[in-house]
Amino acid sequence: MARHLITSALPYINGIKHLGNMVGSMLPADVYSRYLRRRGHDVLYICATDEHGTPAELAAKEQGLAVDVFCAQAHDAQKAVYDGFALAFDYFGRSSSAENRDITQHFARKLNENGFIEERAIRQVYSPADGRFLPDRYVEGTCPHCGYDKARGDQCENCTRVLDPTDLINPRSAISGSTDLEVRETKHLFLLQSKLQHEVEAWVSRHEEDWPQLASSIARKWLTEGLHDRAITRDLDWGVPVPADTWPELAAEGKVFYVWFDAPIEYIGATKEWADQDPENRDWKSWWYDVDTEVRYTEFMAKDNVPFHTVMFPATELGVREPWKKVDYVKAFNWLTYYGGKFSTSQKRGVFTDQALEILPADYWRYFLIANAPESDDSSFTWEHFTATVNKDLADTLGNFVNRVLSFSRKRFGDDVPEGGAPGEAETRLGEEIATLLAEYESHMETLQFRKAAAALRALWSAGNSYLEEKAPWLEIKTDKDGAALTLRTAMNLIHLYAVVSEPFIPATAKVMREAFSLENDTAAWVTADEAKALSSVPSGTPFTVPPVLFAKLTDEDLETYKERFGGTEG
Repeated sequence: MARHLITSALPYINGIKHLGNMVGSMLPADVYSRYLRRRGHDVLYICATDEHGTPAELAAKEQGLAVDVFCAQAHDAQKAVYDGFALAFDYFGRSSSAENRDITQHFARKLNENGFIEERAIRQVYSPADGRFLPDRYVEGTCPHCGYDKARGDQCENCTRVLDPTDLINPRSAISGSTDLEVRETKHLFLLQSKLQHEVEAWVSRHEEDWPQLASSIARKWLTEGLHDRAITRDLDWGVPVPADTWPELAAEGKVFYVWFDAPIEYIGATKEWADQDPENRDWKSWWYDVDTEVRYTEFMAKDNVPFHTVMFPATELGVREPWKKVDYVKAFNWLTYYGGKFSTSQKRGVFTDQALEILPADYWRYFLIANAPESDDSSFTWEHFTATVNKDLADTLGNFVNRVLSFSRKRFGDDVPEGGAPGEAETRLGEEIATLLAEYESHMETLQFRKAAAALRALWSAGNSYLEEKAPWLEIKTDKDGAALTLRTAMNLIHLYAVVSEPFIPATAKVMREAFSLENDTAAWVTADEAKALSSVPSGTPFTVPPVLFAKLTDEDLETYKERFGGTEG
């Protein structure tokens, strides 16, 4: 089987993330990783907190903590939420690690040796009110391209254009709000991306036809506009330090690498963190170095991160002139909106992941978010849509099927899977339908079409309900007890099949469904087409229990409570 390296966009350390962040990177990466593992592939799913930069410094200052202490606490808080969502990372690292520091410095030295880094004196925005140079993202103003009045000095959040602080109209300090800004001279290192333009174009050309249109169009847009030389250092106290053996003057001044330079390298750094925990059995380079055709590398991210991973980080890897693994497939997502407006960490708009887990278990959110993933265009979260989806798909279609099959069988046949009856035409048709739907589900998962995969999974669940309505065992038992036993036994086999194939989407619920049956040596990772047709993995005589209600239906009162707490109007 193939080896699959999977990464998702690194969540920034400053604060718990909202549902838009979850569905735009980490959750679909987890669903895909789980699916691949169940199909027998060797999978390594790596992520980490992105910890450098001014926002971390400011957040630490607000809390009266040293920045390293703040980042350690914030990392643990985020990891607890991701554990709550059952994200099965193989490793969740930290970009402030020693491993990332060493590899980032190695990359910088190699780029310098190869003539792709240049020291330049530049004029940079300085805020006397704050007593510091302002990093690009801490200069705010009006975007000259789209007129958005909260654009940052590095990139406009609204139109995604890359900016310099001096491009902004009416610039101000994002720290103090002061408009008394000066431009002073300071020295920084620049990555000469312009010298790598043609190599990046050639590399993108070899991959873009395989990528989703969203990813390829963003990469092509950047290349068409031309790659510009970009500063990769900043005047900050917190970050990967510029190595003194290569740039002694800048190191003495306390320069650190800019977060956009070191953060993508953390994918490699986090893999080394993972390997360093068990060096005798883990080889980090076997995933990253000189493995072009041995490893398939898939990245998951929202569209604002796409340029960094389709153009800028590949430029870095190419310039190093070493055989580091580059991404094969970029799964890009549009925005999940909240009632038509943006989720916003800074503006506290929308549902945040820790709040979501306070309200309902993770599987409710996992299913809804993936079933409505913003793949081809933006999608909107509304409490009305969420409630309707939970009630129809989870509570009625899946949960009710499981409960009524097991409850009725226990009531009429006891605590073992009933014996009697031979499969007939209805069971043959059902088996063929389940095998067809399973193949459709697999096809969509293989091509990372998550909304279509969710629809196919829902169709699998619905097929069981249709079969149950057709056979009507509650009537059948009055005249044909063996026939009713066959119907219920077949339905129980469907429950077990659902448990196996639904695990990537709803792992906790899948575990409950599977454990309802006391099967010996139940090690099935997936279901073959022949097994789907036969529906015989749970034989008669198998003891079973009736689990608690899998999904509670949400009421109108619940809906109003959620809307009152979080707001429920167009944004």
